[in-house]
Amino acid sequence: MGLAIGLPLSVGRVRRVGDLIVCRGLPNWAFGRGGTTVGRVYLTRSNTGRRVLQHEAVHVEQWREWGFALPLLYWAAGPNPHTNRFEIEAGLEKGGYR
Repeated sequence: MGLAIGLPLSVGRVRRVGDLIVCRGLPNWAFGRGGTTVGRVYLTRSNTGRRVLQHEAVHVEQWREWGFALPLLYWAAGPNPHTNRFEIEAGLEKGGYR
């Protein structure tokens, strides 16, 4: 699903960083905050620093663990990254939240 969004909208080079597929140059409406990981695909405009990609790699693992239940569980954990267990697990500082 992430590639279905990322490939046609990406204006930058699509690249692989470990298990993470990075699609950049997307319009802001295509992702939340600085970027969104869907499955193994990270959708962003330009937020592709090393530490952010480490943060997003944890979200890839969360998708593996929770599957398609993750969006609902993430939503239930709340919009505040400082109290959202999935953002805390991925690392607030690496995700740019501190």
